Amino acid sequence: MAGRKAHTGGPRVVIVGAGFAGLAAVRRLAGRGMDVLLVDRNSYSTFQPLLYQVATAGLAPSDVAYSLRGFVHKRGARFTRGELTGIDQAARVAILADGSKLPYDYLILGTGVAANHFGVPGAAEFTYGLYNRHDAVALRDRLLDGLDWLSKTEHGKGITITIVGGGATGVELAGTLAEVRNLGLPSSYPEIDTGRITVRLMEMAAELLAPFSEGLRGYAYRQLEARGVDVRLGTQISEIRQDGIVLADGEELASELTVWAAGVAGQAEVAGWGLPQGKGGRIETGPDLLVSGQDRILAVGDIALITEQPLPQLAQPALQLGRHAADQVLRLQAGRPLVPFKYHDKGTMATIGRRSAVVQLAVGVRMTGTLAWLCWLALHIVTLLGGRNRVTALVNLAWRYLTWTHGGGMIVGDDPAPAGSSPVQAAGPAEPE
Repeated sequence: MAGRKAHTGGPRVVIVGAGFAGLAAVRRLAGRGMDVLLVDRNSYSTFQPLLYQVATAGLAPSDVAYSLRGFVHKRGARFTRGELTGIDQAARVAILADGSKLPYDYLILGTGVAANHFGVPGAAEFTYGLYNRHDAVALRDRLLDGLDWLSKTEHGKGITITIVGGGATGVELAGTLAEVRNLGLPSSYPEIDTGRITVRLMEMAAELLAPFSEGLRGYAYRQLEARGVDVRLGTQISEIRQDGIVLADGEELASELTVWAAGVAGQAEVAGWGLPQGKGGRIETGPDLLVSGQDRILAVGDIALITEQPLPQLAQPALQLGRHAADQVLRLQAGRPLVPFKYHDKGTMATIGRRSAVVQLAVGVRMTGTLAWLCWLALHIVTLLGGRNRVTALVNLAWRYLTWTHGGGMIVGDDPAPAGSSPVQAAGPAEPE
């Protein structure tokens, strides 16, 4: 491909996907005598844990994006932009959508996942996802357009925003949307009665935040209810429509804007790679992270399904998987035996809103409230890539939480829909990034 640096010598390692796992593998392998080439469909890496802040106009899209070219250049690796469409296993060549062929000695796949709609009719057509930067921007613009539309309509009309899925993404999005309504709306849209906006969170299981302890799950539920979120647990959806949701028991609920955060699956293009796929279309691997039946192809991150060790699809497992895969490549090259991956659980956290979060550490520590929220904020700022991103994200989040009631806290952008159009007419899924 034009503009791509030449092979620098040493075993060729092609890493596909610039998520947490892929970047961790680059860090580990760069400077170790390997010719490392990172491939991604975008020229930037996205910090997914803060996408909901972009979607609710609290952060700018650039706050969560970092240049991949700068990332690899500083480490002596290479980067090319492209989308993997096929693998010639016999020739050891990765094939991109533009026809480029990338020879490899070792191939690490960390392409991430997409929404899993579980076969629910209408879910793919009439819901928004929150899995990449484009999703977040599309959701933000539709939300702001809906508020503009509501400001020009008679007081009898309202908007219901439904989030499907009670995991961390769903809880964080629902809590922040409720704060946008309760705190941001009176100053930014004084003509809109906050009672005209309903925020609903739906979860099929009996509780929210399944990975957390019972006490933390209960705390999150109470905090959402205190913010005025309509939380519905044990609720199964049979159909999504453009302007509503149909439940399994036949009940129909209005929903002008529906966000799907209920699960993930392997992206469609994975089926064309000729590799074994398991539940949700994810790539099956052994405990050593080698793809089943392969001796030079490894899978990491959310796309990997370790048949004997299912892992939560979170940042920390992805980071550890990326590092371990890189170490396995070094072992293979040196002719040393591989070792199985062992996940070291350091804990997990989620925020519900301003001064409210849950933290669960592996050592048994449990925290809620302001202290947990400050820990969550500090961790996410520190783990952002790039000093500029850390500074701008910190400034924007501080501005949001300090100026909610003074017209602040909302970063606006171009609206792709006609001004004042109905949020029902404008609704639809974001285009793939």
